[in-house]
Amino acid sequence: MRHKNRFRKLGRTSAHRKALLKNLAISLIEHEKIETGVFKAKELQSYVEKLVSVARKGDFNAHRHVFAYLQNKQATHKLVTELAPKYATRKGGYTRIHRSAIRKGDASVLAFIAFV
Repeated sequence: MRHKNRFRKLGRTSAHRKALLKNLAISLIEHEKIETGVFKAKELQSYVEKLVSVARKGDFNAHRHVFAYLQNKQATHKLVTELAPKYATRKGGYTRIHRSAIRKGDASVLAFIAFV
């Protein structure tokens, strides 16, 4: 049983999981909407919303904190200067998940995750 287990392991090692979330977050920031598996989307939602909360400050330390997680200058710049200021008055819920389809190959549920 998974009592008190706080996150999904997604069938990956910790380094692989960290890289997966980083790459999904970069794609979401660049395109503002991506389609992925529903469980990956749910994990990505908490990952990105924490970054947006930090990026809302817009100062140098926010840039450093976000860059430490993303390791991508363009995505960091876009998040801190363009996306995060839109949510200055919002207290949370920066992303939305919509279930979209069932993948034909393995019958996995797909979902769109997008910024609100």
